[in-house]
Amino acid sequence: MSGSRARRVNSGDTLKDIAVLKLFAYPGERSEMQRHLSRSVTFEPEVREVVQEILTNVEERGDAALFEYTERFQGFKPGEITVSPEEIREAYRTADRDFIAILEETYGNITAFHKLEAEKSFFYEGENRVILGQRVTPLERVMLYVPGGKAAYPSSLLMNVVPARVAGVNEIFLTTPCDADGKVSPHILAAAHVAGVDMIYKFGGAQAVAAFAFGTENVPKVDKITGPGNKYVALAKKEVFGHVSIDSIAGPSEVVVIADKSAEPEFIVLDLFAQSEHDPDASSVLITDSVELAGAVGKLAGEMVHTMERGDIIEQAFRANGAIVLTKDIREACAVSNMIAPEHLELHVRDSWEILPDLKHAGAIFMGNYSCESVGDYFAGPNHTLPTNGTARFFSALSVRDFIKHTSIISYPKEQLAAAGEKIARFADYEGLQAHAEAVRVRLRKLDR
Repeated sequence: MSGSRARRVNSGDTLKDIAVLKLFAYPGERSEMQRHLSRSVTFEPEVREVVQEILTNVEERGDAALFEYTERFQGFKPGEITVSPEEIREAYRTADRDFIAILEETYGNITAFHKLEAEKSFFYEGENRVILGQRVTPLERVMLYVPGGKAAYPSSLLMNVVPARVAGVNEIFLTTPCDADGKVSPHILAAAHVAGVDMIYKFGGAQAVAAFAFGTENVPKVDKITGPGNKYVALAKKEVFGHVSIDSIAGPSEVVVIADKSAEPEFIVLDLFAQSEHDPDASSVLITDSVELAGAVGKLAGEMVHTMERGDIIEQAFRANGAIVLTKDIREACAVSNMIAPEHLELHVRDSWEILPDLKHAGAIFMGNYSCESVGDYFAGPNHTLPTNGTARFFSALSVRDFIKHTSIISYPKEQLAAAGEKIARFADYEGLQAHAEAVRVRLRKLDR
């Protein structure tokens, strides 16, 4: 950010050291801020072309196409396409015991939270012995995608497996990319053992999504596909929706921090870094009513970024998608956050519960200076698979509800049809649907005999 804009916000030199984060004064620079922070689920034409080719080939040629793409993109020529139970047990047995203890405690935390989401079927009886209800049943088969290319994420495995298991899904399949030797990350295998999953396929990318969406000779067709992945995986999920259900089309990670003058600058800087180290397309935004805090965070970020192992990625993300937004007060800061509808929202303010009612759109909200986003990513219990790209306006975190179906149950005795049947038939008449009306009236005539 240039010093000239900083001085338009504040005539002093408080903000002159902000370099890696763009600075915006709200609402004066609202349109410029919106352009800079604009996020959408779009894919480049070349990505669309590649994904469409993969989907078509796998649908038409099954395993032959799946194996060809696996060899091309993963360097692995499939022989055995699943991880053996022995490999899974061995990864668990040889893993660091402290890591296993953390995985097991995390699994327990996530399970305890998701059990509270479980829904029950219900039925009630109305007049004339009418029985109405809703039956809740789990999906039968799901595929959970676990990234395993540049990095392995056992946390994502747990976050996807737990709600499916709590929902009662009978068949849970995992797929994750293996290396050229056909090996899967031992951390992922250890987490799978903790979660009780023993069917792990070695495929990644759009070809894996296609295989489970359409089914092949050796890969089962499933009812739903969940889990994060790169843009090829995300687009493939979008394209197969309708053949299967999906959780969401995930974009790059996002965090918004709302902070007042009481906040600790170093906490904020590291929380912004934590999101931006994922990806150069990640977005990290501070919204504050304190010029002093804005200056301190901007300066500290510039000083610390090159001390981070993934500092180059963080700086790329900051310059492309990072921002500090100055508002007149915290209520206005809440309005800006609602406009962004972030995946993660942290509240570094004196009383985070006081402003909670003003916050309408966020995937997850972290309350107070010590509730950092990392707590939610790994350990607390609520799911870390969250809506991105502003879709928190209408989407929710992954949950047990993603793995169940609701079926309406209607039992209408003849006494009630006699009482209400002509109203139903006349409703159908108004819509011009004769057969609908006659389906009722034939029954009414039968009752009159």
